[in-house]
Amino acid sequence: MGAKQEAQAWVETVRKLGERNGLTYEPIGGINPKDGPVALCVGGANRLTGQLADGFWGSSCDAGEREVGGLFGKAVLPTAILAKAHMPDLAKVVPAFNVESIEGREVVTQRFARKVEFESIDFNRRFLATVPRQYDPVALRELFSPGFLEWTTTMTGELDFGVNDRQLWFQWRLRERSEAELKEALRNAGQLFRRLHAEMDEEGIHIYPAGPWHAGLEPFPTG
Repeated sequence: MGAKQEAQAWVETVRKLGERNGLTYEPIGGINPKDGPVALCVGGANRLTGQLADGFWGSSCDAGEREVGGLFGKAVLPTAILAKAHMPDLAKVVPAFNVESIEGREVVTQRFARKVEFESIDFNRRFLATVPRQYDPVALRELFSPGFLEWTTTMTGELDFGVNDRQLWFQWRLRERSEAELKEALRNAGQLFRRLHAEMDEEGIHIYPAGPWHAGLEPFPTG
């Protein structure tokens, strides 16, 4: 299969999965109408919006795009899936953090970030966790319980996640461009969302119930 055919096949894979699951599919993710909730994955190719997995509302799109193919058949294809959800409740606890898979790769901590180490040796071996220098890393250490740290190390594949601009983001590096891989990426993103909700609930932190507001489809509930 040539690069152009592979790109078209991927478009159809994402579109059909969205259609079967009642998700909104857009070739390129646009912004929401004026005065509407903020959109997610703006500008992202093959954007899906809605309930991406059980109890997980948000948007997903292609990420890590690369141009592949020969002189007469080039196309841009993704190397990862990016999923996002609005989580202002989590952002109140830890305004920004980044967890990056480092297995088999050399990663250098940016000078404007502070490395956060945990008591879990397995977690520290697999992931590099950082917060911006202006933030105290203690809040992140307190949020990630031993159970959560152990759970993250059981997730298969290369993945990164964090919080930025009051949004939870999750990136899954594709091993192949298939429906099964896309579903696995969204399922893992949903598991992360639910685990973080549970972590906050156990700490007695106010959380919003999972719903379309996490995908920017409705305003967050008041009260």
